[in-house]
Amino acid sequence: MAPKDDQHDKPERAGVSRRTFLKSTGVGSLAVGVVGVGEADAQSAVRAVGPGEVSVTLNVNGKRVELKIEPRVTLLDAIRQRADMTGNKRGCDRGACGACTMIVDGRTVYACSTLAIEVQGKQIRTVEGLSSGNTMHPVQQAFCDVDAVMCGFRTPRLIIATVALVEKDPRATEGQLNKGLDGNICRCGTFVRIKEAAMTAKVVARG
Repeated sequence: MAPKDDQHDKPERAGVSRRTFLKSTGVGSLAVGVVGVGEADAQSAVRAVGPGEVSVTLNVNGKRVELKIEPRVTLLDAIRQRADMTGNKRGCDRGACGACTMIVDGRTVYACSTLAIEVQGKQIRTVEGLSSGNTMHPVQQAFCDVDAVMCGFRTPRLIIATVALVEKDPRATEGQLNKGLDGNICRCGTFVRIKEAAMTAKVVARG
């Protein structure tokens, strides 16, 4: 026999139990949501692609890249393994170290945590697209001039992050540069020179 103080299923003052009330409100909310969406819209909302390979078109460094990949493939894997551009690296593969950083529509993203299929129609920039022929991007040149290249494995993402910062705001303060480069982790210990390179590139970009 249930304890006397167990009132979960007993009628309340309005004659409706708590459990019945919660069930009815849940069904009602679902009905309202369905009524507000047309049949065609509802079908469109649940339409999925995959799980097999699908056609994906990316704009990488100003060039059209057409791939056949599964919808679950990340931007990093699509670029490195399918488009054979290996400048951006795989580090933690968890969106923590920043080794995979790319620029998408002017903003830095962790490519290991971004699906390639989601960035179709957007402008994607990798470290391979920064130089022009034999002329390096001002940020790349600054990294060389002050010897801020670190181990080489983490350098591409730091250059990419600095490019995004400098192009967005050539007058960024030292504090803004520090904040913008936050999230890019490496144990080589040349962060002072990296900041120096960023400050140098900022002056060049400002003209």
